[in-house]
Amino acid sequence: MKKTKFAYTPLFLLVALMTLIIGCDKDYVSLDSDISGQNNFGVADSQYEVTAYTNKLNPVQTNGLPSNLLGYYNNLVYGSTTAHVVSQLAPAIYDPKFPEDVRLDSVVLTVPYFSKATGNKDGVTTYQLDSVYGSSPINLKIYENTYFLRSFDPNSEFNSPQKYYSDRSLSASSKIPLASLKGTQLQSITNFKPSTAEIVQKVGDEVTRVAPALRLKMDTEFWKNKIILKEGGTELSNANNFQNYFRGIYFEAEAINNKGSMMLLNFAAANASIILHYSSPPTGTATERVKGNYQLNFSGNRANFFDNTNTLPIPQGNPTTGDEKLYLKGGQGAMAVINLFDGTDIDSDLGTLTPFEEFKNAYVETDANGKFVKAKRLINEANLVFYVDQSLTQGQEPDRIYIYDTKNNRPLFDYSFDTADNVTPNDSRINHLGKLQRVSDDKNSQGVKYKIRITEHIKNLLLRDSTNVSLGLAVSTNVNAEGGSVPLSVLSTENKPVKTVPVSAILSPKGTVLYGNNTTDQTKKLYLEIFYTEPNK
Repeated sequence: MKKTKFAYTPLFLLVALMTLIIGCDKDYVSLDSDISGQNNFGVADSQYEVTAYTNKLNPVQTNGLPSNLLGYYNNLVYGSTTAHVVSQLAPAIYDPKFPEDVRLDSVVLTVPYFSKATGNKDGVTTYQLDSVYGSSPINLKIYENTYFLRSFDPNSEFNSPQKYYSDRSLSASSKIPLASLKGTQLQSITNFKPSTAEIVQKVGDEVTRVAPALRLKMDTEFWKNKIILKEGGTELSNANNFQNYFRGIYFEAEAINNKGSMMLLNFAAANASIILHYSSPPTGTATERVKGNYQLNFSGNRANFFDNTNTLPIPQGNPTTGDEKLYLKGGQGAMAVINLFDGTDIDSDLGTLTPFEEFKNAYVETDANGKFVKAKRLINEANLVFYVDQSLTQGQEPDRIYIYDTKNNRPLFDYSFDTADNVTPNDSRINHLGKLQRVSDDKNSQGVKYKIRITEHIKNLLLRDSTNVSLGLAVSTNVNAEGGSVPLSVLSTENKPVKTVPVSAILSPKGTVLYGNNTTDQTKKLYLEIFYTEPNK
């Protein structure tokens, strides 16, 4: 273990103590109470060695995601990813009764993008799309899915949900045939690009305006035969019959000349649907046809499938020594595993100290069982600083990365102590999960470093005798997603240190390369940095 101690100027000491008094919480108070008799305090910092290594991911679970990727993205470091989506549908009403002499007039598919309003002029709202990667068009095809997306895993005697993985796997030995996802072709769109324009809908004299969405008019003949003509049959009578009869639709994306764009779609939105608009002859003295609609929602099982073309093979890291470089890539990519204090914990050997016990003894007094008694030092801040390898990355790095407890599959305590921003998720919880610092204000300029603050996690190790668990580090599209989501499984994790991956990492096509603990460049080396206050002796 390497420790380096530095002296600070009186002015810095005064500022630090004022900040400490103003911003103290319950943990700070409990620590301060043990050293309150001192009149003079010293502020210093120490750097502790960590071990960090790349964990290359097997296929990742993609059903249960809050949203889905569709399209093509070329990462200049790692290569290209093409994302496809399969989804079940569910009628808003079962066993429908259509009018006599019904005519199907149009069929409209709508799946909203993530967007925010940027202005309004003369009643027209302008929008900015969020989570759209790239600007080139793609080809898009939509098929009837013929594969039954079951909800329960038969290998678990139907006691566990079925998991669907990014390479179409159901398990280590079973995979969905691509041909079964591509039944009847329902739509083909060339040179498709997401539009920022609001959608104007007019029904009679009523006009409604909604946010931008993937919105397509579909062929009516298929839907007439599939839905309208099945009135009164068992196919539309209940959920089980319907899901077996109509197994959903498959969205297939294709690059154009190795270029394209990828978009995040909100299939969970209230207006995400396929709506069949129909009409029937006028009644009585009326002259206009009577209009109605039948709605199918994107409800049930839904999964993303990724096709990766890797230009940079991702190495499996060394958990013993740590790595020179850490490779992070979203989707079915890679993350890093971080072990503090050599990954050790408190043991029963009273003759020797583990690196974690040595660290703990420097900050707190413990009893014979290693339990907290009182503090020796007051921790002000603890950080992990990750420097970007600019020789490999080219300004495509994600703004955010996310750290979590891999043993318990949950955020660190610092996550809940930080402030969430639900309006602008990219600016959420930035005290804990610091945004990428770039060489300039240009969002496409090269990244320099990320600072991840883990103060509450370190205090928790000291004050509450928590286990020194391994930490996972992954790219993230939206750190807010981890507050209410359960990390999803990784396929076939035998002899692998990580069994799950954060949902916001699965939904990111981006990647980066960071310096690890084993780099020879001491100015970029990864350390655990702790700022603390202790009585002057």
